[in-house]
Amino acid sequence: MRKFFLTVCYSGLSPKAPGTAGSFLSLLFAIALLQVIHESTLFLLALLITVIAVKQIDKYEEEVKEHDSKEIVIDELAGMWIALSICGVTPENIYYLAPLAFIYFRLFDIWKPSIIGRIDRNVKGGWGVMGDDLVAGIAGGIAAAGTYALIAKFILPMI
Repeated sequence: MRKFFLTVCYSGLSPKAPGTAGSFLSLLFAIALLQVIHESTLFLLALLITVIAVKQIDKYEEEVKEHDSKEIVIDELAGMWIALSICGVTPENIYYLAPLAFIYFRLFDIWKPSIIGRIDRNVKGGWGVMGDDLVAGIAGGIAAAGTYALIAKFILPMI
């Protein structure tokens, strides 16, 4: 059960780009959830999952003797859901904002600029695995919201 949770329904076992696979499945879960819950609830669920994941990652890393295994993608779920929550996604704008949040989250998670990279390199255990993705989610959500605001202001009026 732990592996199912940490790999987000085994999406982290994808032979190619497990982080992207986990992020995409997490995006699909969020789209479905946002049809029945408020976006602030998605944020709170991401925080709850983070707390549970930190403890489970610590146990898993102790078992497999490896830090931040590529198959662990529960951090992508939390980061993706935070990005979606921060950018202000709603059922009405989800088809515009969700792709932006996904792209920006993946860019920040892969590129790891500034504090995201420092967390990834210097923090150990479950908080190290989750921390960089949480900050990447915050940055991705802000970037998606800013991009969407610019598109709404300058491009949509021309269409």
